[in-house]
Amino acid sequence: MDPIADLLTCIRNANQALKPEISVPHSRIKESAVRILKDEGYLESFNVEGDVKRSIRIQLKFQGRKGIISGLQRISKPGLRLYTSAKDIPLVLGGMGIAVVSTPQGLMSGHDARRKNLGGELLFKVW
Repeated sequence: MDPIADLLTCIRNANQALKPEISVPHSRIKESAVRILKDEGYLESFNVEGDVKRSIRIQLKFQGRKGIISGLQRISKPGLRLYTSAKDIPLVLGGMGIAVVSTPQGLMSGHDARRKNLGGELLFKVW
């Protein structure tokens, strides 16, 4: 299983169903990805719950009867990893969306990675 693809699918389905809150199993990479989405303004909030069997409860952000997130796309997959240098990190919708990159300093948005001159694995795009 691909944990990032599972997270993106849960968020995409809840967004289309206008479901305000979802819960996904916890992992450190999922928590980092959700933190980036919240910091960039795509999610309302999130918190980690539980001691032994942890989960991440995510509150989605809506604008009327439409979700803030228009699209999510997984780029690097387990069968085909895609790596990029800092100067080649793509702009999503001309800068209106974000690309999430796994760098040696952890997960970060594409514009942060470009600013710090860090390349890495291109995980997914959000717009």
